[in-house]
Amino acid sequence: MFDCIIVGAGPAGGTAAYHLAKRGRSVLVLEKESLPRYKPCGGGVSPVVAQWFDFDFSPAISLKVSEIRYTWKMGDPVEMALETSEPIWMVRREVFDHFLVQQAQKQGAELRDSTEVTGIQFKSDRWEVSTANGPVEGRYLIAADGAKGPMAKWLGLKDRKRRLAAALEAETLLPSEPARAIYFEFGMVKNGYIWNFPKADGYSIGIGTFRGGESQNFRSILAEYSTMFNADFSSAKQYGHPLCLWDGNQKLHTQNAILAGEAACVVDPFTAEGIRPSIFSGLKASEAIDAALAGDLNALEKYTEIISEEWGAEMLWAQRIAGLFYRIPSIAYKVGVKRPSATKRIGQILSGELRYSDVAERAIKRLSSSLIPGASG
Repeated sequence: MFDCIIVGAGPAGGTAAYHLAKRGRSVLVLEKESLPRYKPCGGGVSPVVAQWFDFDFSPAISLKVSEIRYTWKMGDPVEMALETSEPIWMVRREVFDHFLVQQAQKQGAELRDSTEVTGIQFKSDRWEVSTANGPVEGRYLIAADGAKGPMAKWLGLKDRKRRLAAALEAETLLPSEPARAIYFEFGMVKNGYIWNFPKADGYSIGIGTFRGGESQNFRSILAEYSTMFNADFSSAKQYGHPLCLWDGNQKLHTQNAILAGEAACVVDPFTAEGIRPSIFSGLKASEAIDAALAGDLNALEKYTEIISEEWGAEMLWAQRIAGLFYRIPSIAYKVGVKRPSATKRIGQILSGELRYSDVAERAIKRLSSSLIPGASG
């Protein structure tokens, strides 16, 4: 029997496995896909995550980017150098996620990939996890099986506060010199934006919509935008998937089990950043399970409180900014994005050097005053 069974080998699951195994706990990671597995994702990672680990991430980083470029309907560009201590990492998720799990394996965690979980049952003091390859038992469970995974429902936590957003992504390989900037396009997508995150050998271009704009023809918009980069996405495989945006504090624990990563709806409702919050939740999940194994009866309840206080409080500010920004995008672009100070702040938030609470009140005041005729801010 394992101390902890982790379902899902994404950033949250890999992080939790690493830290639990490093503390000497017996850990089993179950992953339905065969690793390394492709995962549609822009792949932007805040370098601040390095502080939560004691190994070098360099082998898992495709590119480091220190410039952001914005456009409004493919014109009116804004360019900004990131004035941060470390450039933002661009990663391919099949490489990054597998690398993280491999670090956990080096610490003693066991991985069983190509192993889909088919059901769970709590038996007196342990979880029995049914898989396609037979049952396994663990004292504790971490459900890190993503936005579409069944674990939250099986654990009785299906009624989570979450806002499902829609995304469509495609990748292309380009033989030319790799791009050195992250691109954000506003104006072409209602209630959202387009992103282009470069990799060492190509682009990952995607669309996200956060406030009910799912009825748009994403494919045609993506094809039009890709012409800016002389990229033909008509033949590229496109992946549609939901995003579980944070939509308020909620219970993330139950009997000997907790939710982590996108299963816990930790995605940023303004930028759709998901990797850093998933890693953070995986770290906190590992600490909670370790404390529970050591006899702390309130450890899992504390986990819910920590995610609420340390992540949810920030996401409340992100939600408020998003509510204004995506309601008045043309004004927000003029009074927000085009202001050098504003784009500098966004860069610092993306790189983890600033929190939303540091800048939100001023940003909200500026956006709100722009809605009032004759007002200046």
